[in-house]
Amino acid sequence: MDLGLKGKVAIVTGASRGIGRGVARELAKEGCDLVLTARDASALEGLAAELRNTLGRKVLVHAADLREPAVPAKLVEAVEAGFGRVDILVNNAGATKRDDFFKLTDADFQDGFALKFFGNVRLTRAAWPLLKAQGGAIVNIVGLGGHTALAEFTIGGSVNAALLNFTKAMSHQGIKDGVRVHAINPGSIETDRLKGRLAAQSKAEGLDEAEARRRNLAKLGVARYGLPEEIGQAVCFLASPVAAGYANGAIIDIDGGQTRHI
Repeated sequence: MDLGLKGKVAIVTGASRGIGRGVARELAKEGCDLVLTARDASALEGLAAELRNTLGRKVLVHAADLREPAVPAKLVEAVEAGFGRVDILVNNAGATKRDDFFKLTDADFQDGFALKFFGNVRLTRAAWPLLKAQGGAIVNIVGLGGHTALAEFTIGGSVNAALLNFTKAMSHQGIKDGVRVHAINPGSIETDRLKGRLAAQSKAEGLDEAEARRRNLAKLGVARYGLPEEIGQAVCFLASPVAAGYANGAIIDIDGGQTRHI
């Protein structure tokens, strides 16, 4: 199916690695030109070179820290100067600290909200006029913790719950403005972050990595881990005016069946 994304301009935050990198690749395969942002300029430039050389896409790199309040507006200014339009915004940047709640500080909570929540809010605000002009779409990469609470994930769960509510609120605004707003809750995805957690589990429990992976999958109740490109393919679907033109405010769990509540 032609998703109608060829020639569209997509901003992907947190694009230097993991899910963001996978999302950028899938959008490029569908014909999108890309604006890549994260803090790691070297990783972004490597991905940009790949997308230019293998897929022939136009790619703008904007290395920045979205926790800084002025950055989102400057990013959109750079996109408007470079492309003159924005059709798709993928808010993916953001990692939050996991730990015993009583070891977490106010600063830990503030840092968690600074990037993943307020970075998302500010970039949505800054990009909205351009998205409105194009009848565009936003896809927020959130997480299962937004509706499944865990004691060691109080920061991430709180941030994710806020983002899911924000997604629904902006989809309501989007009905009037012609902007579709969605969210994806990824499960356990094969990223460096997951590998780091498995390595820590292996060390703590005296297991080899294969056994740690097996036990973790059994605990989650899923057959395998997901892949970044699978999240990217879902982003392409939700962003498509052809395949998902009537969808607005959709929240999709892509987690191998881990979430089983209604």
